[in-house]
Amino acid sequence: MQRAEPGLWQCYTYTVEKQEVLMFNFLALLSGIVIAVMVVFNGDLTAVYGNYNATFIIHLVGVIFAFFFSKIRGQKVFSREKLPLWLYSAGAIGIFTTLFNNYSFGKISLTGILALTLFGQTVFSLLIDNLGLFGMKKHPLRKSSLIGLLFSLAGIIFMLSDVAGVDSAAVVAIVFSFAAGCLTVITRTINARLSGHIGAMPGSFINHLVGLPFTLILALVMPANDITLLVKSPSPHAWVYFGGLLGVLVTYVLNIAVPKISSFNLTLLAFVGQVFVGIVIDLIRKNDFSPVTFYGGIIVAAGIALNMSIEYIQNLRKKARTMKEE
Repeated sequence: MQRAEPGLWQCYTYTVEKQEVLMFNFLALLSGIVIAVMVVFNGDLTAVYGNYNATFIIHLVGVIFAFFFSKIRGQKVFSREKLPLWLYSAGAIGIFTTLFNNYSFGKISLTGILALTLFGQTVFSLLIDNLGLFGMKKHPLRKSSLIGLLFSLAGIIFMLSDVAGVDSAAVVAIVFSFAAGCLTVITRTINARLSGHIGAMPGSFINHLVGLPFTLILALVMPANDITLLVKSPSPHAWVYFGGLLGVLVTYVLNIAVPKISSFNLTLLAFVGQVFVGIVIDLIRKNDFSPVTFYGGIIVAAGIALNMSIEYIQNLRKKARTMKEE
């Protein structure tokens, strides 16, 4: 069999690699889109059962669906390999994200919470990319990425203009919202590391299973929560229970995408998907949406588009130089 010429083979390899990068970037964007829909389902479920009861139901539904999908794919949900305990901790850590967001709600604006969460994700994503934390592949900050970083910071600052009347409770809410963003990156990174050993869908199962008892404890001990609502008649709107299913899909998609692209790019792409689909949903449901969030999202999206365009041109030039040299 005649071997392909080196130049043709390199062009083919480059094309395949480029397609893979685009696919993983799309998965990052898709995760944000699914999150936007999931927020609606979970919000309607919360209206029926209360916050902590709804969180328990979401995790329970997630455990059931993730187990079902894993078995259909013939995957084992528990690894026989002895793994470090911290690889199983994402489900427990994620509960703190819920607690922090619950505290912040009402003390600062929703736009402020979204902006501070994005800021926390951006900061911690850059730390993971540059230091290779949690054993992740290093993605040093390139000069071209500075544009996306500056645009994301500009978008965050613009959205933070919606935060007003900062008192002691608001200060705590600001810290908690930032911390929630950091924890979001930590949980998705740990989940991705675990999925590298047991698979993406079993990793989603473990995430929901570990979080399940913690959500039940919260539902039992939180003084303002009525645990008896869990045994009330089911809602006639069956779709409100599908937030857990969407949570499984989000975790599954992120388990695939996280090891393949930089945490920074993933954060911004997911944010853009979540913001703009969230706005579309608000318009469909005739809810108010924040123009500040919209314009902040436009700024971040512009930064991502510029980043990807610059990287694409740089890669083309690099490939052309390599082919000339050979």
